Amino acid sequence: MNDDKIRNVLFLCTANSARSVIGEAIMNRVGMGRFKGYSAGSFPRGSIHPHALDLLKRFNHPTAGLRSKSWDEFASEDAPQMDFVFTVCDNAANEVCPIWPGQPITAHWGVPDPAAADGGEAEQRAAFADAYGRLWNRISIFTNLPLQSLDRLALQKRLDEIGQQTDGDAPDTAA
Repeated sequence: MNDDKIRNVLFLCTANSARSVIGEAIMNRVGMGRFKGYSAGSFPRGSIHPHALDLLKRFNHPTAGLRSKSWDEFASEDAPQMDFVFTVCDNAANEVCPIWPGQPITAHWGVPDPAAADGGEAEQRAAFADAYGRLWNRISIFTNLPLQSLDRLALQKRLDEIGQQTDGDAPDTAA
């Protein structure tokens, strides 16, 4: 892979209201100009979950441009060409995805749905923090891979391994 190119990364989830949006925000920070994060959903809710927005704001992520949108926006010929597509929910992983222009490398990085967390406010916010931590860890590992020295099969294996990471500890600082 050419190391000079900014690589586009799409995070998919069914509703595009929490996990995939969090992934997009983290990628745009951790990717440090080498990666551009996007998110979409197969059946977008149309709004971002308030706990996801609160969490991203607390970690100083820009949120002004974030929105819940359909994956159809990224399947057209005039859409940004994706280099990587990661499903972050089991429902989206089991759905028939569009054919992505450019044949991006795909992987499933399942994260429990924080919007489905039971309990009170504290338990729900803890579920969002857990999802953030899992995605932060996986994205950090991914962005530090030596992409230029891995062939497609080796890279696919590494991405699948990253998806198996279960460490959900959020970083002390997201800055």
